[in-house]
Amino acid sequence: MEMVDVDALVSKQDVLDAYDTLKSIVKHTPLEKDYYLSQKYDCNVYLKREDLQWVRSFKLRGAYYAIAQLTEEQLKNGVTCASAGNHAQGVAFTCQKLGVPATIFMPTTTPQQKVSQVRFFGGEFVEVRLTGDTFDASAYSAKKFSEEHNKAFIAPFDDPDIIAGQGTVAVEMLDDLGSESCDFVFAAIGGGGLVSGVASYVKAVRPDTTIIGVEPSGAPSMAKSLLAGKVVNLPKIDKFVDGAAVKQVGELTYKHCEKLVDEVTEVDEGEVCSTILDMYTKQAIVAEPAGALSVAALNHFRPQIKGKNVVCIVSGGNNDINRMQEIEERSLVFEGLKHYFIVNFPQRPGALREFVNDVLGPYDDITKFEYTKKVNRNQGPVIIGVLLENPNDYEKLLERIAVFDPSFMPINDNQMLYTLLV
Repeated sequence: MEMVDVDALVSKQDVLDAYDTLKSIVKHTPLEKDYYLSQKYDCNVYLKREDLQWVRSFKLRGAYYAIAQLTEEQLKNGVTCASAGNHAQGVAFTCQKLGVPATIFMPTTTPQQKVSQVRFFGGEFVEVRLTGDTFDASAYSAKKFSEEHNKAFIAPFDDPDIIAGQGTVAVEMLDDLGSESCDFVFAAIGGGGLVSGVASYVKAVRPDTTIIGVEPSGAPSMAKSLLAGKVVNLPKIDKFVDGAAVKQVGELTYKHCEKLVDEVTEVDEGEVCSTILDMYTKQAIVAEPAGALSVAALNHFRPQIKGKNVVCIVSGGNNDINRMQEIEERSLVFEGLKHYFIVNFPQRPGALREFVNDVLGPYDDITKFEYTKKVNRNQGPVIIGVLLENPNDYEKLLERIAVFDPSFMPINDNQMLYTLLV
């Protein structure tokens, strides 16, 4: 593995310079001790509430600082960026504040709620262009437009000013902790800007602090890169944790993680969903999937964090309410409570009653029942969803279904069938 040039990394002073610029602009978000999580994990858990930032995510910090470093001529020419959400809102907010024209490229698949928010924050200074079906396609268009029209492209994460700006989260965090120790910091990794900035400052001020980067298991681009010893491009990712679903991390953020981050861990998307629901019901916190990553990772570090002071950065709260049904579904599947099967049903009166009486447990429920084919045969295949009261009842359920139909097929773990049929 190649040696890392420490001079290329963002320094403590770089972060403090950014803090001086941003302290009158961004909201100093609260660092709150969370009594529910502290009791649950037998430690002191503090939440850094970046979901309460002006644009409901930390992205404002890097965007504002990067734009503030541009020359007068660059500001006059205007800026561009590509984003499916939070970075675009940070750029839009900044451009309205500074009176800078911006052209923001967003994928055509971006939810209307996010597009509306960007237009709201940017006002008359921002033009939104919906281009391409993916972030990569949108980013290509943005960079091409920048070159053709001599506009400054504001990168989402792989830029020293962006990293320094995101690092100001750590300045506030440690100031608020005061004399309290900071044993662990958990931060989400998408492209790596947040964890790089936080690590740059924390490791300079409190070198004994353990920094954990957290990625969704469907998009572990930093973990794969660190394993390979170089930045790699993932051919396919799960886009559910949209704020952290990146195919390729930055060269600069990779170097920061290689040098300064103690461990990068992965969290299943279903576990993220369970955490979102838990945070909402127990703590009244509305976290987006990427914003819940840091809290979701605590369960993977129970022995290490016991009795320690732990900070989790809740990086964003831009959660579309229309996604809640999918979030609940993914959570139930992850918890082992909701299962789907293809079962052949005899096409005669009373077959469903027989299944309910002989197969389901006393507290189980049918959540889906749909014939895949309706033909004049003795039997017909049915997609059936079953909600268990207890995940430990699953094996017995399988035994009873096998008696009803020996050729039945579970489909939870068959991604192609699950996507097609459920």
